Amino acid sequence: MVTLAVVGAGSRGASYARHAVESGQARVVAVADPLDARRDRFPGAAQYTDWRELAAQPRLADAVIIATQDRDHVEPAVRLAELGYDILLEKPMAVSEEDCRSIVAAAERSDAVFAVCHVLRYTPYTRALKRLLDEGRIGEIVSIQHLEPVGWWHQAHSYVRGNWRRADESTFMLLAKSCHDLDWLVYLTGRQVTRVSSFGGLKHFRPENRPEGAADRCLDCPVEAACPYSARRIYLPLAGREVWPLSVLTEDVSEAGVLEALRTGPYGRCVYACDNDVVDHQVVNMEFEGGTTASFTMTAFTPSIHRQTRIFGTRGSIEGDGERLTVHDFVTGRAEIVETRPTGPERRSSGGESEGRANEPRSGRDHKHATAGGGHGGGDAGLVDAFLAAVATRDRSSILSSPRASLHSHLIAWAAERSRLHGETVTLEAR
Repeated sequence: MVTLAVVGAGSRGASYARHAVESGQARVVAVADPLDARRDRFPGAAQYTDWRELAAQPRLADAVIIATQDRDHVEPAVRLAELGYDILLEKPMAVSEEDCRSIVAAAERSDAVFAVCHVLRYTPYTRALKRLLDEGRIGEIVSIQHLEPVGWWHQAHSYVRGNWRRADESTFMLLAKSCHDLDWLVYLTGRQVTRVSSFGGLKHFRPENRPEGAADRCLDCPVEAACPYSARRIYLPLAGREVWPLSVLTEDVSEAGVLEALRTGPYGRCVYACDNDVVDHQVVNMEFEGGTTASFTMTAFTPSIHRQTRIFGTRGSIEGDGERLTVHDFVTGRAEIVETRPTGPERRSSGGESEGRANEPRSGRDHKHATAGGGHGGGDAGLVDAFLAAVATRDRSSILSSPRASLHSHLIAWAAERSRLHGETVTLEAR
């Protein structure tokens, strides 16, 4: 059985560790997090308030899950790789190119089993789609349209009121939210990106769009009932349940505890009276090796649904909604539907951040989507299973992205942000 340490036991770290333990493949022997309640999620594990305390000990586990805040990834990743830990690192790898390259170099020097949490590669949906593409069912890929529907309430929670609202405190939104979408497009095409252009900005969640008469907090607001982003409407229906996103607001998830968090904490603020500066919509245009093109749209102004993708090839096309693929064959004129949603016991939920459905923020399951097969369409569980298998056997073939492949997806994000800010088409260096 694989032994694990957890550095950063918040939503994502706890989610990955929970699946590892519940699957019977691993046990958590150490946890480092500044909050007592988070450390207490792992009874019997050695507890540390800081990753440096863990790193000061002889190696305590086979592998470590690093799920601290984005800006705090590089130091533990480099040091724990040097100490011989295999590493599962939450995305993004880091918030600067220099730090990402430092992590890649440390992983390669240590020969660690190393995986960035590009969970979209590991879903049943992606496996089915990748197989169709690799079989040549639509010929050569010519162009792709891909949509990440962030969801109106998710934008308000994470990127207006929450931890990822400011680029100077976390990072810009494309890197924080969508580096694994960019990685996914590279994975599907099997080609690297050569040129990038991008447009977008912060359009709606600004002081000048504040409704007349709106208060600074939703609990005090006379127009709250008519606001789509009402904190009362988003969080209070979840009171009494240990689910994301409520778990981010408060350890006391009773109605009284939630009301107190909304009265005093950041998640009760008016979305038009926050200090947010990250974008709420962005378009990224990409050219790949060989001339294939893709357009990627990330927008807050959607229901909470799965990602939507259309892939156009020389012999056919595929439309996908995260659960179902429709394959159009140009030769026969027929359309084939491929269902990828797991049923029965395969529909495992790993908790953590989960994409919501319809008008519910969350419905009894935990985020960084309630979907087929658990978090991120089964990708959370698929990633953890692949990582544990690689650690146990030393066979890295189950890990679907190398450190340098993960770096490439991050470089695309930085190129897109440079283009958005400076109005230029950015050429990426050849590998």
